[in-house]
Amino acid sequence: MRTDLFDFDLPTDRIALRPASPRDAARLLVVRPGGAPDLEDRGVGDLPDLLRPGDCLVVNDSKVIAARLNGRRIGRGSSEPSIEATLHKRLDGSHWRAFILGAKKVQVGDILRFGTEGRVCFLGEVDAQVLQKDEGGEVTLSFSFHGPVLDQAIAERGAMPLPPYIASRRAPDEQDRSDYQTVFATPEGSVAAPTAGLHFTEKLLARLKERGVALHKVTLHVGAGTFLPVKADDTEAHQMHAEFGSVPAEVAEALNTARAKGGRIVAVGSTALRLLETAAGEDGQLRAFAGETAIFITPGYKFRAADLMLTNFHLPRSTLFMLVAAFSGLDAMQRAYRHAIATGYRFYSYGDACLLYPASYGV
Repeated sequence: MRTDLFDFDLPTDRIALRPASPRDAARLLVVRPGGAPDLEDRGVGDLPDLLRPGDCLVVNDSKVIAARLNGRRIGRGSSEPSIEATLHKRLDGSHWRAFILGAKKVQVGDILRFGTEGRVCFLGEVDAQVLQKDEGGEVTLSFSFHGPVLDQAIAERGAMPLPPYIASRRAPDEQDRSDYQTVFATPEGSVAAPTAGLHFTEKLLARLKERGVALHKVTLHVGAGTFLPVKADDTEAHQMHAEFGSVPAEVAEALNTARAKGGRIVAVGSTALRLLETAAGEDGQLRAFAGETAIFITPGYKFRAADLMLTNFHLPRSTLFMLVAAFSGLDAMQRAYRHAIATGYRFYSYGDACLLYPASYGV
């Protein structure tokens, strides 16, 4: 499909720079294609009333690491130019893939030095050598520390990797260390938050439990590629970044059982939905899964594993907007986004949410 079909104009004042407080005070646009009403303005706090006993929420429990590192290049010439690296994929205990801002300053073999103070490293600094450099500013870094010691060094020196549309307007701060993390976050590995999960509070979860809505956790470590717009003129030419995920066998079994009894699977966010679709067979049955997924969902895709979707408002021309257009229909989502812009909904990672019904809902 043509990429420009997924374009739209968004006023900059609609981009949220901070989350709602409390988190479940965010607005919620319910989108029922062909239903009555097809668009309904609600709040995230209304979610227990919008779901049914027996429904299952599936959340991504991956934890965001402080993946943005500022430092300098050393050892080549008299100058030490500044370097910003965003880690996006762990290869092993000491090697990471990273995007480099100012990549022209960096060559294979260079040493990059990050940090000026801390408790783990001598003089508060940690070094990394550039082992490989690809087009687009992506590199492979070999750090001088390994395993938990390296993880702690990165945590001390790194900043939360806020998406560009926030980071370009304000610097990350200590508040982001909690704001840009879901209440489910446990296994470390993401460099972008599974943002639909940011709307949940312990109070809301308790109300959902009382309603008879079950909660299940899967893990997809979100990569920085989630922020990248599709630059190709046609979606078929776009290459997705692979991300590691896992669906435990007991979760797959519980979801299959609930669905057989009439319960609906509600994917919380595009990451949970993509992982469920990866783990689902042609028969719609979920199976245990552990591995990488680069599934790219565009209109025409036949969904197997999700009945509803809770998600944020996404970037134009992004794979995420293409996914929601596949789920609820391109016309329905274009209409929903026009309504959201006109009525003051807050967009993107710290913004408001949508509860999406499938395109076949009103058929």
